[in-house]
Amino acid sequence: MRPQVLVQRIVRRPTLSRTRLFSSAYSPTHPYSFHIGASFAPKPPKRFVGEKPRVPFPADSLIGGWRDKMLAHPKAVPTKEAGEDFFFYVNGVCLGVADGVTGWLESGVDPALFSQALMYHAHRYSRSAWAGEPEVDPALDYAEREQVEGWELTPYECMDLAYGGVLREKRVEAGSSTCCLVTLNAATGLLRSANLGDSGYSIIRASSILYRQRASSHFFNCPKQLTKLPPPTGKRFTRACVDAPREAETHHTQLCDGDIIVAYTDGLSDNVFPHELVEICSPDPDAGVSDDAQAQSMADRLVIHARECMAAKSRVSPFERHAAREGMFFPGGKPDDVTVVVALVRETEGSS
Repeated sequence: MRPQVLVQRIVRRPTLSRTRLFSSAYSPTHPYSFHIGASFAPKPPKRFVGEKPRVPFPADSLIGGWRDKMLAHPKAVPTKEAGEDFFFYVNGVCLGVADGVTGWLESGVDPALFSQALMYHAHRYSRSAWAGEPEVDPALDYAEREQVEGWELTPYECMDLAYGGVLREKRVEAGSSTCCLVTLNAATGLLRSANLGDSGYSIIRASSILYRQRASSHFFNCPKQLTKLPPPTGKRFTRACVDAPREAETHHTQLCDGDIIVAYTDGLSDNVFPHELVEICSPDPDAGVSDDAQAQSMADRLVIHARECMAAKSRVSPFERHAAREGMFFPGGKPDDVTVVVALVRETEGSS
């Protein structure tokens, strides 16, 4: 059965001008700020029987141009591609990671197209909606305020809309991807998330794991995934799992100053233990004093460490332990694409 295209919600847009909403007499406060760092690296290429030459989104297309801007994010890891992973962030609003399912290569489908399109549409929708209660001028009368108190975009709604966008993309013939989305509210410090599959995120507070998103899978090494099946006349992927955004696990928590949110694909979680994550997400004296530089350093160091662990066959990895519990022998690290987005939380004095 082919997945049905989701119906796009009708969103009431603000009708007041930006000048009227944010007048000089009213300056909305932002007690919370979020400093973002992102890093990524692809796994070594592996050929599959029947694999077709990869045809990426053209650089002059909407998704291709956006993809290239995201890949140009300055980082210390010397790679220019994200493999079958992708990511996005809208500073102070939303961030996300996605991992295209490699198995589609055996059917001649490029998994990177699905994950890139999914993150593009998540970015597009999150930019046009609030991550929390919108800020309005209290001097406005009730009728005027109601016009701008529009749409609060939750991570689940963002995932739902982004998935519908992928289903409508003609260049994405088929594919699957995990998806982890996190929204950050600068007014309240509230974090909300929606996760489907074995990508995820952790919250570090005071040098310990406050929260760690658990993976959702059908069975070992087969995560839940958003899927687009090929047309009826096309070659089918018989092992495809078709999951829906409604199956995503949601969570919310109140953030505070100094919290660190780390969103990642399984290239990190299959190779790096939680205690190592905490150790690496510590201040870097060589990164500089700015919070942006510290967040970027954390993301880079996590990716570098994950890649080192992938190549270490004599080192026990989280993936090796999971495999052993299933009666399988898989020594050492697991080579994979790895993508990390770090958000460092700052709270202004007197905001609590």
